[in-house]
Amino acid sequence: MSPDVQISEASRVSGVSARALRYYEAEGLIVSGRCANGFRDYCQSTLDRVRVVRQLLESGLPVRLIREVLPRLTDEPDEVCPEFLADVQSHRDRLAARIAILSGQQEALDAFLQRARPASS
Repeated sequence: MSPDVQISEASRVSGVSARALRYYEAEGLIVSGRCANGFRDYCQSTLDRVRVVRQLLESGLPVRLIREVLPRLTDEPDEVCPEFLADVQSHRDRLAARIAILSGQQEALDAFLQRARPASS
């Protein structure tokens, strides 16, 4: 791959849509360069960051937390600040609580469906 690529190639290489790349940039998660004609271009380090952003988003972290941690991940990848870990733990706990509520609702619906179904002959 050439040192800098335009958005269509960046999308193909990173597995992230061009629309998502523009969104990441608008949210301050990545910075693209600009060609003389105004087209975006992406260097390898930006594509690496796109992969990290994608992984963090897929794990369910909100953009706010990702934006906060990205500078620290690039500076010291093996060290994460305690405040970020506390935020991640809090987010995880909220997810666990929502999962518990949804599981209870699913069980209630299963029980209702079980009672409502006519007995098979």
